[in-house]
Amino acid sequence: MDQLDEMLLELKDSSELMIDLAYSSLLYNNKEIAEEVVLMEEVLDELANDIQRQAIARVMRDRDEGKAFTVIKLAAAVEEISDAAMQIAMVTIDDDEPHPVIRLSIKDADTTITLAEVKPGSDLIGKSLGKMRLASRSGMWVVAVKRDRKYLYGPEKDAVIEEGDVVISRGPPDAEKYFQDLCSGEERLEE
Repeated sequence: MDQLDEMLLELKDSSELMIDLAYSSLLYNNKEIAEEVVLMEEVLDELANDIQRQAIARVMRDRDEGKAFTVIKLAAAVEEISDAAMQIAMVTIDDDEPHPVIRLSIKDADTTITLAEVKPGSDLIGKSLGKMRLASRSGMWVVAVKRDRKYLYGPEKDAVIEEGDVVISRGPPDAEKYFQDLCSGEERLEE
């Protein structure tokens, strides 16, 4: 897989996570998650622009206009999806009243999504997701890890958590506080 293919995969994964987070921010009226969607949209715009530049450079080098055209169209389509996700998140940020159907679905929601920054002193630092069995211990399943401006989507069990990571997870509402406290270092992993 070359760099352009990897960038396209990152663009696709990012847009999928953005849609998930945008709807979650709306369902749970969570401004922190909505603001993360806005940040992701800025990163995706930059990534889409880089992809389009690389596609143009490739067509100049390889003379493969068809592939470059397809890549540019795909990047533009995913950028539109990320813009839509941001518009969904803006409902939460702007304190707009959600549609009554959304309010009804909130009553039936048995999961929540949350963001938590891994602080100094957290037991999670330096451990892999598999080794610490975070999902079974905390009840929260890690959906993605944000490290600086990069996202690791659907991290494997060998993914190691670092200080400063923002861990995005999903699980039952009653497990959210414990998970947040684990990330902040206020709670300890039971051995």
